[in-house]
Amino acid sequence: MTDPILISRLRCPECGHEKDEEMPTNACMFFYNCDGCGVRLQPLRGDCCVFCSYGTVPCPPIQEGDCCNG
Repeated sequence: MTDPILISRLRCPECGHEKDEEMPTNACMFFYNCDGCGVRLQPLRGDCCVFCSYGTVPCPPIQEGDCCNG
């Protein structure tokens, strides 16, 4: 098994601002405040975290094939 990718580029659906963020390996990130417009992002229905909803790379537990329940 390969090591998970820990950097994901988050893209705000409101303003399009993008920023590379490091993902935590021991918890899901439920909320993220956009640096562009200030909107508070939260996971879309069925996703465990903001990285799975708005990132270019899903969170480490999902990458490893685990169910991420937050």
